[in-house]
Amino acid sequence: MSALEVGGVANLRDVGGIVAGSSRVRSGMLLRSGHLAHLTADGREVLAQRVRHVVDLRDDAEVEREPSALTGVPVTRIPLFLGSVGSFFALNMDLAAMYRHLIDESAPRLVDAVRVIAAGEPTLVHCTVGKDRTGVTVALALSAVGADRDAVIADYALTASLLPRERNRAVVQYLRAHLPDATNAVQLATESPAPVMAALLNEIDERYGSAAAYLRDAGMSDDELHALANALLE
Repeated sequence: MSALEVGGVANLRDVGGIVAGSSRVRSGMLLRSGHLAHLTADGREVLAQRVRHVVDLRDDAEVEREPSALTGVPVTRIPLFLGSVGSFFALNMDLAAMYRHLIDESAPRLVDAVRVIAAGEPTLVHCTVGKDRTGVTVALALSAVGADRDAVIADYALTASLLPRERNRAVVQYLRAHLPDATNAVQLATESPAPVMAALLNEIDERYGSAAAYLRDAGMSDDELHALANALLE
C-alpha cells in the first residue's frame, strides 16, 4: 500500500501490494481517499487516468455540501450510514460502536459497494474523510480475499497520519465548542486506532466465520466473491 499525492485530495492511497496467501493485492485496482470536492485540474487528470469507477459512500447532504470535482468517471453512490453523520456525534458513539452499527445495519449497502470493486475495474472508494465508511468497506473487501490481517489493520490505521493537521485542528476546536459533552467526538473525527479495526474483524469472524461469510450472509454470491478475488489478487 502506498500514499499518493494528488492535488486537492486527502488520505489517498493504493492498497495494492498487501500479501494475500500465496498472492498479493493487485496494484492500481483499489484506491481509497477522502472526498474529491477540492480536486485540482492536475488532480482530475491524474485520477481520470488511474480510475475507471468511483464509489461515493456519502449521504445526500454531504454530496450537496461538497460535490465531487472529478468528471468523466462513472460514480456509484451508496450512502452507507442509516441516518446522518451528525447523529453519531449527537449519540456520543465511539468508533467501535459506530462500526458495529455499520456491520449490523448497512450490510446490503456494504455488499453493493464491494460488488463494484468485484466488477474488476480500477476503483476508488471514498467518503468524506476516507476513514470510517471507506475503512470498513476496504477492510471487508481485502479480508474477503484473504489479505493479511495485520496489513489490513495497518492500512486502516494509516489514515490518522494522513489527515491534514489544519483540518484536524479546526475540527477539534469546533467539536469542543459545540459538543463539549461528546467525549468520543474527537476520536470519531480524527482517529483510526488499529485495535478498533482488529476488534471489528475479530467480531465478524466470531459471528459469521469470516469476512467472506459475512458478505455471503448479506447477499453476495459465491460467484461474486470469486470475481472479487479475481479483481483484487495477482
